[in-house]
Amino acid sequence: QVQLVESGGGLVQAGDSLRLSCAASGRTFGSYNMGWFRQAPGKEREFVAAIRWDGGSTYYTESVKGRFTISRDNAKNTVYLQMNSLKLEDTAVYYCAAPRYRYGTVELTLNKYDSWGQGTQVTVSS
Repeated sequence: QVQLVESGGGLVQAGDSLRLSCAASGRTFGSYNMGWFRQAPGKEREFVAAIRWDGGSTYYTESVKGRFTISRDNAKNTVYLQMNSLKLEDTAVYYCAAPRYRYGTVELTLNKYDSWGQGTQVTVSS
């Protein structure tokens, strides 16, 4: 498994930007596809974005396309989520996650991931 620690959340106004970071431990980080998920109060955890192990492909849920950007720096064992033009509905706890297996298909479903960080709160106010 990969150990993950998120940071960068906070309280911002609608239209502002935030960059979340997820630091991973382990020498094999660079061989894992990575994902970001979020969970709003009273709702199920949902997929936000994912990136292939080499950064060659990225995937987004429809509601964040054009506003969020996932990226990674394998030399720093870190994956990022740049969030621009934040909306009230982006308020949630954001989690980064790693799938069970290295390389392979980039998964977009929650049950394919088995290493999770503790989450970082993002609150967007009007």
